[in-house]
Amino acid sequence: MNKLLATLMAGLFATAVYAQTPAPTTTPASPAVMKEQAKADKDIAKAQEKEAKVAAEADKDVAKTASKAGEKKAKAHAKAHKERVKADEKVAKADAEDKMKTEAKVEKDIAKADAKAAKVDAKQDAKVAKEQAEANKEKSIAAAKTTEVKAKAAADVKEAAAKQH
Repeated sequence: MNKLLATLMAGLFATAVYAQTPAPTTTPASPAVMKEQAKADKDIAKAQEKEAKVAAEADKDVAKTASKAGEKKAKAHAKAHKERVKADEKVAKADAEDKMKTEAKVEKDIAKADAKAAKVDAKQDAKVAKEQAEANKEKSIAAAKTTEVKAKAAADVKEAAAKQH
């Protein structure tokens, strides 16, 4: 067991020593390269700010749509509940001989109200999903633009550094 431990520890130290490589030497950047780097950083910051604004706006739109959808759903379900209450009252007021007929008619009305509420739910869910998809698209486009700006900035800095040599 001791030999195994000793071998493992020796291997660890050997790997650690071997893995340490000297830091690469860098040449001091010229003013042109530093200027290009500063410009690149500024462009990247601007692109990231735009991306954040787009994301915030998209999220705000989704939240607004979801809120409206929730209100419409609640309204539809309240209407369906109101229909149920009316139906129960009709059945309670009905004569004994007309009770069966009234119950059948009321069940149809309840089913109709429930179907209407379900349709509203489906439509509102679809609207929210559509808005979410649009928001994701906008966010993806903004992210792509930011990536493009970063790549261009890196290329400009490399180009300035190449001109230095």
